[in-house]
Amino acid sequence: MTGKERILKILNHEPVDRIGFYEHFWGDTRGKWISEGHIKEDESVEDHFNFDIQRCWAFNLVANLDFEPEVIEETEETRLIKDGNGAILRRHKLHDSTPEHVDFTVRDRATWEEHAKPYLIEVDERRINFEAYRRAREEAKKAGRFFVWAGINVFELMHNVCGHEYLLMGMALDPDWVKDMVKTYSELTVQLQKVLFEKEGYPDGVFYYEDMGFKEKPFFSMNMYKSIIQSGHIYTIDYAHSQNLPVIMHSCGYVEPLLPGMIEAGIDCLQVIEVKAGMDLLKLYDTYGDQIAFMGGIDVRTLYTNDKKVIDKELETKIPKLIEKFAYVLHSDHSIPDTVDYETFRYYIKKALDLGTYKQTV
Repeated sequence: MTGKERILKILNHEPVDRIGFYEHFWGDTRGKWISEGHIKEDESVEDHFNFDIQRCWAFNLVANLDFEPEVIEETEETRLIKDGNGAILRRHKLHDSTPEHVDFTVRDRATWEEHAKPYLIEVDERRINFEAYRRAREEAKKAGRFFVWAGINVFELMHNVCGHEYLLMGMALDPDWVKDMVKTYSELTVQLQKVLFEKEGYPDGVFYYEDMGFKEKPFFSMNMYKSIIQSGHIYTIDYAHSQNLPVIMHSCGYVEPLLPGMIEAGIDCLQVIEVKAGMDLLKLYDTYGDQIAFMGGIDVRTLYTNDKKVIDKELETKIPKLIEKFAYVLHSDHSIPDTVDYETFRYYIKKALDLGTYKQTV
């Protein structure tokens, strides 16, 4: 069974030979493993570890494409940059990390309409990396992998332009402004997808990144999700489904309260299921495993102990229960950091896939 066949069946809750397998890494991790001689410089992790999924991040949705990023301040460890969204972000130079939000030009409806929205109305094909998409699609097809177009959905697009604080205040104090941003970004995303897919061919699925939670809480209530955010999800997911493309949605943080609304919006799979934020994979799988598939939920903290007994306990507690509904893809609950040894990661894959192989081969 190829990776493409396996993932399609898992997303449709059909019998397979084993659970699926995919993973994300921090850039530092791949660099470390290359320096140690485990991976060749020009070798892809998809090929090296035999992933079932391959993605391509093909769009640039920064508001002003012509704005040259401006370095405001630089130290030995960080760089403070103003980008084409008008966002001022501090990024680390020595290691991978999420950028620190420092300031934003867009703070309300007026600044949105002046500094961002005008750039996001018309389709500009410069936003699309046709060559990267074409290359990744061909590589996935050759390897038999499930190929996904990957990108961020409306909540992450909005907080990139105005930051979490202004966005969340806007949802409470001026929801019509935020609804306008949701409409603008969802429509632009679909318009760009139509251009790309019609010119270069369709993927096997769509993978949206949409972090809507933090530790033990989502960023907003279910009521706010359904009244403000969900329409953007429905619009983008409906388009994917109209082309027979299943939708995987990544969402870090504690998003369990939002999951019924996400399922209502049409997601086919929830990805990452962050344990340290309070997400309980087995509970969610038991409750919603007949409706959607799951990818993730393996506590990455057990991996960076580099202790086989700790890893065994994590996998033996979860994997045997996750094979019951043909609806699970192996993945950590976040990206793999460079504190995880290469040999540890190899052990984890083998152990998990051994546990996740069905007794009767399909």
